[in-house]
Amino acid sequence: MIKTSATLKGVLFNKLNKHNGLLKGSSLLIHTLAVGLILIASSSVALAKDKYVSIGTGGISGVYYPTGGAICFLLNQVRGIDNIHCDIKSTPGSIYNLEALKNKKIDVVVVQSDWQFHVYNGSSLFKDEGKFTELRSLFSVHSEPFTVLAREDADIHNFEDLKGKRVNIGSANSGQRATMKMLLDLYHWQASDFAELTSLTPSEQAQAICDNKIDAIVYVVGHPNSSIKEATSACKTQLVNVTGEKISTLIKNHAYYESANIAAGMYRGSPEQTNTFGVGATIVTTASLPDHIAYEMVKAVFEHHQEFIQLHPSFKGLTKQEMVSQYLTAPIHPGALRYYKEVGLLP
Repeated sequence: MIKTSATLKGVLFNKLNKHNGLLKGSSLLIHTLAVGLILIASSSVALAKDKYVSIGTGGISGVYYPTGGAICFLLNQVRGIDNIHCDIKSTPGSIYNLEALKNKKIDVVVVQSDWQFHVYNGSSLFKDEGKFTELRSLFSVHSEPFTVLAREDADIHNFEDLKGKRVNIGSANSGQRATMKMLLDLYHWQASDFAELTSLTPSEQAQAICDNKIDAIVYVVGHPNSSIKEATSACKTQLVNVTGEKISTLIKNHAYYESANIAAGMYRGSPEQTNTFGVGATIVTTASLPDHIAYEMVKAVFEHHQEFIQLHPSFKGLTKQEMVSQYLTAPIHPGALRYYKEVGLLP
């Protein structure tokens, strides 16, 4: 058996981007797949009793993808306990992930906490579908500020200034697009109130803003982020505060939103702290996931907590207690709950 802690660092942490320690998604993809193939090749032919679990994440330039990669890597390292094999899938984001989870196309997904709340309660975008009471929580990870990045020459200094501009709101079925749609409703704005609303992916938006094809980007993401870093390094852009009476009321009335900020000087062009609101990134599944798989998955992560939180700077300071108590609307999966009780994280 490969020494887990050393290998995890070697595969997932040594490929940190030179810019503020960002993890290169493409490097993670190559190395995670390589490790998975080595592990499978080194074992005997898979037995019929082997269990396969897939994790839906997000685009490879965000934090969801490496998060899923780390979970799978840890689970695969201990899979000999019950012959569990884990693989990650890059997806458009939270809304896609939740629909795939409901349709049993993916076993576990990473989603924004606001959309976890809405799908479980059958509200907002999921109103017509009704409550998804089979949803179960595993744990949460980092905070995700609602981020607005604008060209310096676009005359955008606050969220309200986006009106009349060319704004990328994210690809279809992404959490960022759905959260922006919520804000459009809050401000009583229509698509016609903008010069253009684009559907670029995170990997496309940095080039577009620097090429002056769009004026601003809205993005729900943990920081530092490679897409934002790329844009701020390549052209004159700045982060924009998302504050005011409407935002304060939004936070006050909805438990899944919170005040958030992006640290001063994290990106070029934004020397001061940026104030906004945010959600949390959460790992969820369904009640149909076998208890022993949920148990082994959370055990693999929590027994290697220190290595796990080194994955990305947005995880810095994340405690085990926070991971089992923050941002979770759906009941904790029984298998995960059994582990948390065993180690005293939950009563």
